[in-house]
Amino acid sequence: MQIVRNSEELARTRAGLEGRLALVPTMGALHAGHIALVAEARHRADTVAASIFVNPAQFGEGEDFGRYPRREADDARMLEEAGCDLLWMPSVEDIYPAGFATKVSVTGLSERWEGEARPGHFDGVATVVAKLLLSMQPDFALFGEKDFDGLALSSRNAYLSPDERSRAVALPAALKQAREAIRGDGTVGTALQSAKQALVNAGFLRIDYFALVDAATLEPLETPQGEMRLIAAAVIGTTRLIDNLAV
Repeated sequence: MQIVRNSEELARTRAGLEGRLALVPTMGALHAGHIALVAEARHRADTVAASIFVNPAQFGEGEDFGRYPRREADDARMLEEAGCDLLWMPSVEDIYPAGFATKVSVTGLSERWEGEARPGHFDGVATVVAKLLLSMQPDFALFGEKDFDGLALSSRNAYLSPDERSRAVALPAALKQAREAIRGDGTVGTALQSAKQALVNAGFLRIDYFALVDAATLEPLETPQGEMRLIAAAVIGTTRLIDNLAV
């Protein structure tokens, strides 16, 4: 696996690649979800590339940029064992050079839920994704969904103590219970309130949102209709967890 650390070297390497290229963008601290994306990329492309970049632009004031897990050597080993061909690990200065003054903003979808709870987060995500795609110019890019079976796969799970991890499974359990209630005769409001109470009972300290939304627009729904998702974000201990479930 070739490791590239700056844009100039990446441009030279990219120019020499033939066939279809797939990119798996990550912030490192890799887990089975990332490796599943690499495996899928191998089916879709001739060359598989991954990027590791902990993007400061998507972390707000007081968030965990400084303590976000960084395991470069372990991550590189995992990617190589999974069949990744190219790993790009740029520096902050490479992605955001001195004088950088342009950003990508996405209105609408970014104004609810995570966008409301974390002002500026989606501008940071949209900006770095645009820069990664423009720099790598892949034919495919693969992004993961939060795992639908048990506690979502997340790099931030490393923050959980053993006790918190055991109690954190209340989040996917509450999503599943709400889904079954909504599929039955229960009202949406009652299902959501019961789910929130289950999180409080499990020791979650704050619930930023727990909602039923349209799967395409993420607009909240008061009655079931069409393709839907339950989405949730809540804090246990010092760790903020997010998860979602198709309905």
